[in-house]
Amino acid sequence: MPHTVTRLAASAAGLLLLAACSSTPPMRPAATGASAVVACEGLAAGFSFAGTRILSTQRVDAGQLKLPGIAEAMPAHCVLKGAMHERIGPMDGKPYAIGFEMRLPTAWNGRFFYQANGGLDGFQTPAYGDILGGGPISNGLLKGFAVISSDAGHAFDRNTPIGGATFGLDPQARLDYGYNAVAQLTPMAKALIKTYYGKGPDTSYLVGSSNGGRHGFVTASRLPAAYDGILVSTPGYRLPLAAAAQVWGAQQFARIAKTSPATGRPDLSTALTPADLALLARQVLARCDALDGLADGIVADLQGCQAAFNITRDVPSCAAGTAPDGHCLSAVQKTAMASVAHGPVTAAGQRVYAGLPWDPGMAGRDWASWKFVNSVGPRDAIALAFVMSTPPASPAVVTGQGNTLIDYALQFNIDRDLPRLSATAGPYQESAISFMTPPDPTLRSFVASGGKLLVFHGTADPVFSALDSISWYDNFRQAHGAAADSHARLFLVPGMNHSRGGPATDQMDMLEALVRWVELGQAPQTVVAQARGAGAAVPNPEIPASWSPTRTRLLCPYPQVPRYQGSGDSENAASFSCR
Repeated sequence: MPHTVTRLAASAAGLLLLAACSSTPPMRPAATGASAVVACEGLAAGFSFAGTRILSTQRVDAGQLKLPGIAEAMPAHCVLKGAMHERIGPMDGKPYAIGFEMRLPTAWNGRFFYQANGGLDGFQTPAYGDILGGGPISNGLLKGFAVISSDAGHAFDRNTPIGGATFGLDPQARLDYGYNAVAQLTPMAKALIKTYYGKGPDTSYLVGSSNGGRHGFVTASRLPAAYDGILVSTPGYRLPLAAAAQVWGAQQFARIAKTSPATGRPDLSTALTPADLALLARQVLARCDALDGLADGIVADLQGCQAAFNITRDVPSCAAGTAPDGHCLSAVQKTAMASVAHGPVTAAGQRVYAGLPWDPGMAGRDWASWKFVNSVGPRDAIALAFVMSTPPASPAVVTGQGNTLIDYALQFNIDRDLPRLSATAGPYQESAISFMTPPDPTLRSFVASGGKLLVFHGTADPVFSALDSISWYDNFRQAHGAAADSHARLFLVPGMNHSRGGPATDQMDMLEALVRWVELGQAPQTVVAQARGAGAAVPNPEIPASWSPTRTRLLCPYPQVPRYQGSGDSENAASFSCR
């Protein structure tokens, strides 16, 4: 085994239990890496790639940089910033470029790490190589990867009312955000690595969560041979439809919410209070907690729970004239929640997007934030209006007399407005469904190239439904038959909200699992995830007091479920098995 693989394995000791389920020899073993052949300061003058300008270079000494939650200081590395395809947008006259940052460690492990960022992008995030999950204790740079991050072709515009979505007015910026930034940056980054180290990467990985997970799916479909392994969390691979589902869900809550005296609009947070959601979580646990063999505050058997739980029957109903007080839900609250759990449908009965699973993580803070704030403001509504609809909405939609984002969200009509996500018009020659989703969700070319896709998803994700990931994986297995498990695996994280948080064991190192799979042929049979209770480097305040602060649990490849073996420490993953 190469020395670098040994070092990576040691760094994740206690977090992963991986069994070699394949007798196939290592597919793409990384070599030992290389030392720099040019000085960091000389990269700007020594590197040339079409349409690319290096803006700055800086050497960072070992120990000079420390990151929150990571005990070990960052290693010596070269950090450079650059831009590709600088231009002036024809629609708005603003400057555009694909901005990027690369961090190249002195002790390189021979691997390339594309850090796909989330949200609407637009920010130049430091290229540390986030390995996902809650409170990671390491990152790609520390492990020795050469890392790139990008703003995906546009900068956040703080000077306009539509802020992060202003780029949606520019047709090329839309395509850069959707798929073209990755397509342009990937060969450039590999060429820059070759210039710096005298050799290109032995293996290449793309890692991202949320919109970054969407980037992973799109890249696997559009650039099937560019990356040996792709790791995604909380994947919004059908993001435009998920955003439509979000504003539709906001409409269900708005019908029962109180009006805010300050705005004259519904205050969605009054539709279901934290006490109401906590009641719902308790009742889900009452019906579903023990389905996996142990009542431990975790619903591991997600699909069993969907069959077992019924909100009408299983949640106490408020008596006539009685206000919900955390001990009951009103009929209209139950109706709203049941509708959101089912998901939107058109007037013709066509399902728009997957519903949401019943899970105790619905009481998580992040769940409420996405449902009651982001859905009608800085995330879903604004993205639908200016990035995903063709043509984009006029800024007057949210800046005209009396108009706000919540007005746009509450007036969005599934039957009237959904077709705009698939439309083209004038200079907008690709629809959002075209530029934002994978052309082939079954990823046939990626499979043919030998690629590996590792997906994990919180079962209480409020915006990108875990049920949608399950549906994707079921279709993937149907398309590829027995070969499916050799190229893609899905792990569900009970209780986890959007990318992290919630009552969940959400700290793990899936990157290590992916490296072993790609380079050693060892497919992940189980992954051990840990709670971030008191004493953790980055504590999760939603860990129940009844849990051990260092509780560990098995994560199993879908459709397997982690089940208690009937004996042993109930706080330890070793007492569970995947069945």
